[in-house]
Amino acid sequence: MARYIGQRLMHLFPLILGMTFISFFIIQLTPGDYFTRLSMNPEISANTLQSLREEFGLERPAIVQYGLWLKNLFKLNFGRSFTYHIPVLTLLKGRLFNTLFLSIFTLLLTWLISIPLGIIAAVFANRFPDRFLSVFAFITISFPSFFLALLFLSLSAQTGVFPLGGVTSIYYPELSLFGKFADRIWHLLLPALVLTICGFGGMFRVMRGNFLENIRSPYVTALRAKGLPEKKVYFKHVLRNSINPLITIFGYELSGLLSGVALAEIILSCPGMGRLMLEAVMTQDLYVVMASLFFGGMLLILGNLLADILLAFADPRIRYR
Repeated sequence: MARYIGQRLMHLFPLILGMTFISFFIIQLTPGDYFTRLSMNPEISANTLQSLREEFGLERPAIVQYGLWLKNLFKLNFGRSFTYHIPVLTLLKGRLFNTLFLSIFTLLLTWLISIPLGIIAAVFANRFPDRFLSVFAFITISFPSFFLALLFLSLSAQTGVFPLGGVTSIYYPELSLFGKFADRIWHLLLPALVLTICGFGGMFRVMRGNFLENIRSPYVTALRAKGLPEKKVYFKHVLRNSINPLITIFGYELSGLLSGVALAEIILSCPGMGRLMLEAVMTQDLYVVMASLFFGGMLLILGNLLADILLAFADPRIRYR
């Protein structure tokens, strides 16, 4: 198992290198830069703009800029923000934590709801529970995430059931450790519900299909013929064989949530990476965009690595190969 993990970790550096290289040069294709926008302000002189470009290294060729950025990356130096004039890492710290907290909370909530309901639908296939849950799943798939976020925002504004905007209350510093955790959950519950409803349908359909396929397999008939109880057949054998495809999806789900989280954060006024990255792209804040893409790519790579490790533990055949 250690050898398997070591081989997977060896792929980490070339993936990061390729990802950042392509991202950096795609950003460079955008006409103009942040300081081109500033040149439209008559109060800023041409000499000031020139000195700012030299300070941020934007006068050098793109390949040299990328090399310097990569060199600083090994020192955990992501550069300075053009807009906020502070180190990018300082700017991202709190927002990245909020986005990751929301993403992981949403992922856990989606799995805790989708997997049990998928099993129930498969066990009661073509009966009322299955038909009801399948119809509900199709409805959730058809809802665009931005429309659902706007709908929940309107309902919350009218009813006051959920807090609107922010990730903590004003009395957050005075709370106990458990109180702080509960306060964060309470503030993130609205965007988490929106993202969970949007992600429920696909996960439910995959779990239902896998479980139903395994229930009809010959080995299940053999287990029943041996006299094993239905609960043991379902939860010890069928569930383990049905969960493998979901573990494979896990790595992509974790990183794929970032795009949905970003949209929910912007609509529901959550101070996370979504709004910051939108502002950075609009203002062409190069180093903030690169840092955001880097962390998103790292989440994709590490999510897939974790999924591969979990898959190797769940299925020994993968480990032996």
